[in-house]
Amino acid sequence: MDKIAVLIPCYNESKTIEKVVTDYKKALPEATIYVYDNNSSDGTDEIAKKAGAIVRYEYMQGKGNVIRRMFREIDAECYIMVDGDDTYPADCAPEMVQCVLNKKVDMVVGDRLSSTYFTENKRPFHNFGNSIVRYFINNLFRSNIKDIMTGYRAFSYHFVKTFPVLSKGFEIETEMSIHAVDKNMFVENVIIDYRDRPEGSESKLSTYSDGFKVLLTIARLYKNYKPFGFFGIIAAILTIIALGFFIPVFISFVDTGMVDKIPTLIMCGFVELAAISSFFTGLMLTTMTQKNRQDYEFRLQLVDMQHKKLMEDKVG
Repeated sequence: MDKIAVLIPCYNESKTIEKVVTDYKKALPEATIYVYDNNSSDGTDEIAKKAGAIVRYEYMQGKGNVIRRMFREIDAECYIMVDGDDTYPADCAPEMVQCVLNKKVDMVVGDRLSSTYFTENKRPFHNFGNSIVRYFINNLFRSNIKDIMTGYRAFSYHFVKTFPVLSKGFEIETEMSIHAVDKNMFVENVIIDYRDRPEGSESKLSTYSDGFKVLLTIARLYKNYKPFGFFGIIAAILTIIALGFFIPVFISFVDTGMVDKIPTLIMCGFVELAAISSFFTGLMLTTMTQKNRQDYEFRLQLVDMQHKKLMEDKVG
């Protein structure tokens, strides 16, 4: 079991990976550096090996798939996850590690948005997208995470071994943030100085397609984690629609004593039935979600026992 594991998911980062590995070896000399190559075609893996990293492979394409593999295979007291594009400073890593090891923080967020991100990043839609995602997450889930989509984070053993990785791509950061908030984990923000990619290094993140996937992920996770809020909104919208069509029919009935638009009245009834069904669906799923939280707390106890055993084996 490693004390500190630096996890670097990579896809065609040959221009920067050597510097990233070297920087983190200097900043965290006691750490083990793992580079997980995700079907690179530019020799990223060989460069990482020469720089002193342990290189492993994930052949299913997508950052989420890589992180799933990392979290399954690596046991450590503290994990640092960082991209291989040299946009995150290694000198912030010791502070993030101390948060996990000394303060028992479950997830440390490398906060770019409170420092240099908006001036360094040359993609305005990325800036706008990060702000929108942060606004939605913090308001929907009542959290205070300063940077939802940062690729620079530190984790505890308990977080890594209890986090169900469902996303395949860049939505994974959003999923991590929501999971930590929903499970009442200890989260801290550490401000970092972000720098844009060096010349010749290209981002793998598609502004529009990946941005749309992130928004869909937020909606899906809100439905899963806050079902009463999600289905309650649907019920409210359907009720407003039903009332909007029903009121003119009712006014006409009061004036004439007759229902002139029977099909509209029938439609209003069905729409309101759908609203009631949505409301009670939210109630039932909320009960199931609460049970899942109870099961999760029990699972944490099992993971804690496993962690203690690994520590004893390490000492022995």
